[in-house]
Amino acid sequence: MISVVIPIYNEEEILLLLHTAVSDTMNGIGDPWEVVYVNDGSKDTSLDILRDLQANDPHVAVVELTRNWGHMGALHAGLQTARGDAVVLMDGDMQDPPEVVPKLVSAWKGGAQVVTAVRRSRQESRKILAFLFPLFYRILGAISDFPIPLNAGIFGLIDRQSLDSMLGLREGNRYLPGLRAWVGYRTATVYYDRQDRVGGEGKLTFISRIKYAMDAITSFSFKPLRLSFALASIGFIAALFFATAAFASSAQIDSTLYAIFTMTCLLTSMILLCMGILGEYVARVYDEVRARPLSIINRVYRSERIVASAPIRSSRAANDLEKLFPAA
Repeated sequence: MISVVIPIYNEEEILLLLHTAVSDTMNGIGDPWEVVYVNDGSKDTSLDILRDLQANDPHVAVVELTRNWGHMGALHAGLQTARGDAVVLMDGDMQDPPEVVPKLVSAWKGGAQVVTAVRRSRQESRKILAFLFPLFYRILGAISDFPIPLNAGIFGLIDRQSLDSMLGLREGNRYLPGLRAWVGYRTATVYYDRQDRVGGEGKLTFISRIKYAMDAITSFSFKPLRLSFALASIGFIAALFFATAAFASSAQIDSTLYAIFTMTCLLTSMILLCMGILGEYVARVYDEVRARPLSIINRVYRSERIVASAPIRSSRAANDLEKLFPAA
């Protein structure tokens, strides 16, 4: 079975269109499938629409969270609920085209255990985000201690073995694309063109996106910590320069005061920046020590009807056995 996990937050305008596109795509693949919609505390009628879909389509499972837990919390709940041998992750705004899913499934059937969907191009009506997204990926690629595919979000496919490895990780502040690359396994890449939203406004706030970017950087890079040493070195060099200039100069008192004020501001800025970087890591250590769950599931709505299924890996397993034990 192939599972599709989609977090939903206030998407009543496009839910029916989304489900129609997902259903048409998955039915075209021909394998047993399910779609797990995670209602992340929606305040509109999204949950009601999802319940109606679940009542009329045995492929649909609906996860209702107790409140809004955020993007990563909703995804984690969906991954815990999915039953498939392979799980496709995608956003609910249709910027991740369902038409790309057959390519992901084809790569998985070809032997890949992790299939990453990389954006070849991106249509974005929000000009600020259109500028910030490429900037973020450049920064992440430059400072990451571990190679992470750039221009790739959550859209992609994970097989059951790699998913179990990811779910076994204990960290709370998760950057899913980084964890997907970190666990390893056989990987493949599928390129696609990311579309603009079909309707409505984006639900992630600017602050949420900043936190997501900080999760990505601090989870996979120690360079910000090492940056504090570099800044401290610059501060000491500047202090040495100003001290030498003060001893060697015969300038008036105003110049001396100006040099002292400049040095003081510089060193104070360095200290504050270093404290901020260290504070970010200390805050994350504290968050991990608390070990609070990413999300709490209130109820799982699933049809009692069983969708007819056949083993997905039967043909692959048969081929492997035939190679190991050829017929006489």
